[in-house]
Amino acid sequence: MSFAITPAIPAGTLSASAQPSIPSADGELLLRPWEADDAAVLQRAFQDPLIRRWHTHHVTSLQEARDWVTASHRSWEQEQAVQWVITRADGEVAGRMSLRWMDLLHGLAEVAYWVLPHARGTGVAPRSLVALAAWALDEAGFHRLELAHSVANDASCRVATKSGFALEGTRRGAHRQLDGWHDMHLHARVQGDD
Repeated sequence: MSFAITPAIPAGTLSASAQPSIPSADGELLLRPWEADDAAVLQRAFQDPLIRRWHTHHVTSLQEARDWVTASHRSWEQEQAVQWVITRADGEVAGRMSLRWMDLLHGLAEVAYWVLPHARGTGVAPRSLVALAAWALDEAGFHRLELAHSVANDASCRVATKSGFALEGTRRGAHRQLDGWHDMHLHARVQGDD
């Protein structure tokens, strides 16, 4: 099928090279591709009540974690999504950052993330999100990044705001969680935003 518009990011542009590792501006954090050795950490992360609370996908076994890591590499190659593990300078895993879906035609992607309990409240999420946004908007060629979170998730709202994602509104009954339908705040950052 042909399109009336030129794709914002031509197919094959991202997957033509290896998934990048992205340092935070202060150099204290690194977003890097998930590796097979990270599977145990991934499985443990999904035992955390807050991660389970706000994410509908759960990893319940070591094999499922391994499959998830493998699928994350395949998603990059197919230019559908991209996942990073957030590590500190010493290599300690602190969380996850992702573009959970990507629309290359329109240069649009949605951000998702979580931070492990020991790293919460230390600025890991906003510093990682700023680094991801800089790569996605300035290097990869995305025009718009969206971030949606439950209106009940005050911590994600603070992270989004600190990271330069403007609150655009509320999507009513937009996401189903274990406890029912949630209204979702929609934040976005567009190329050229400060």
